[in-house]
Amino acid sequence: MSAVKRALLSVTDKAGLVPFAQGLADLGVELISTGGTAKLLRDNGLNVHDVAEVTGFPEMLDGRVKTIHPRIAAGVLAIRGNPVHMQALSAHAIPTIDLLVVNLYDFAAAAAKPGVTIEELIENIDIGGPTMIRAAAKNHQDVAIVTDPDDYAALIAEMNENGGALSLKTKWNLARKAYALTARYDAAITTRLAHIEVEDGRYRDQPASLPTTLSIQVPSRQVLRYGENPHQQAALYSAGTEGVANSEQLHGKELSYNNLVDLDAAWQLINEFSEPAAAIIKHTNPCGCAQHDLLAEAYRRALAADPVSAFGGVLAFNREVDEESAHEVAKLFVEAIAAPGFSGKALSILMAKKNLRLVKVRGGVPDEPVVKSITGGYLVQSADAATLDRAQARIVTQRGPSVDEWKSLEFAWRVAKHVKSNAIVYARDGQLIAAGAGQMSRVDSVKVGAMKAILPLQGSVVASDAFFPFPDGLEAAAEHGVTAFIQPGGSVKDSEVIAAADRLNVAMVFTGIRHFRH
Repeated sequence: MSAVKRALLSVTDKAGLVPFAQGLADLGVELISTGGTAKLLRDNGLNVHDVAEVTGFPEMLDGRVKTIHPRIAAGVLAIRGNPVHMQALSAHAIPTIDLLVVNLYDFAAAAAKPGVTIEELIENIDIGGPTMIRAAAKNHQDVAIVTDPDDYAALIAEMNENGGALSLKTKWNLARKAYALTARYDAAITTRLAHIEVEDGRYRDQPASLPTTLSIQVPSRQVLRYGENPHQQAALYSAGTEGVANSEQLHGKELSYNNLVDLDAAWQLINEFSEPAAAIIKHTNPCGCAQHDLLAEAYRRALAADPVSAFGGVLAFNREVDEESAHEVAKLFVEAIAAPGFSGKALSILMAKKNLRLVKVRGGVPDEPVVKSITGGYLVQSADAATLDRAQARIVTQRGPSVDEWKSLEFAWRVAKHVKSNAIVYARDGQLIAAGAGQMSRVDSVKVGAMKAILPLQGSVVASDAFFPFPDGLEAAAEHGVTAFIQPGGSVKDSEVIAAADRLNVAMVFTGIRHFRH
């Protein structure tokens, strides 16, 4: 192992850079730098050579050209064990560069700005950074490429232990991380620019369109113990800041693959409600959901729908969990709870249950495409963000819903969106009464929901995620005292279903929107 003699530092994220550079200087490493990075280091008393001193050319074109030069690239790319390479460096008096510290313009942050212009996007595409990163990674046996400030401390420690040198293993790990960084960076650019078209000589942003090329480059956040079953490998990947994937676990043992899937289902459902609400999920389907001004009462009402299925389930709240709610939850064995926060007293109550996982989730549900793998490829669709607009809904029966029925129908429709198809939801007064999920026929979902009902069905309403193909489903539900229905409509048998509803004196609303969830 050879000691690092010369380092080039050029970073956008300057966190931790000064102590790292000081550590390099203390080891006798010569520092070369650019622009703002050089100024920062000089302002902190470090001796720094400008890149222009090495290249013989000033930075130009508003900083677009700094490190793109043979006297820099050759010093990085020369294979030290290749005599021809080293003779070429000597002939042109080009110094070797043994360590490169580079991170990139934050393109993702620029792309996320509302109203960002194409000019801003283009200027935030780093050119010299990725070029130098890939050059150093290609020559990793001789050059250490450092792209992550979190690595600074460990690298200085290793160099102090090894006389200023870094091991091949360390340099290889740094190179792999560097390649992953440039891949993610290119994927972010590809994904964002895919939504921009040129029409009539002008750039047009079409953010709702799907990309022509699917680019997914996301770092591993956590290796999981196993997948859905113990014989399957699994890991969590994320580059974001919101949602379940980026939540903060406050208590409990490691989250499992199935925990995360259920937590996400619960979080998506609970974010349908603006009022305080609680949801209970079992195998991605709601077995309880309710809204109420008092969060603890919302939970009690959610639990009342199916306390047997709730055992070992996953919960979600759309408000900070308070002391009373925590006392209620503590009476039942549950796997995990997702919430935007937990009060101090709630934490002390719930943390007494050692196996209960507590997860604090930031933000709502990010507006991201939904990606699913199939054999040989991927399916991508926009998220199902459609909500019910009462003004756009169509009352198709002679009797329209009452005020209370309308409220119950709107609640049931929100829940049905998160029940596996074929989905039937019985609800009343902001409370899930029962659900029939995932059956092969809609009438079977109606019957399963009624069979599972613990609370009275009399006076409840029914939401169906897709149209009733025949009157039988509506008739079966009406036998249990259901008074109103909400469904998309669109069946060739709609007239027969409407006639059956009128004959039974129940109200029915067509939404024109389907909510299949497979």
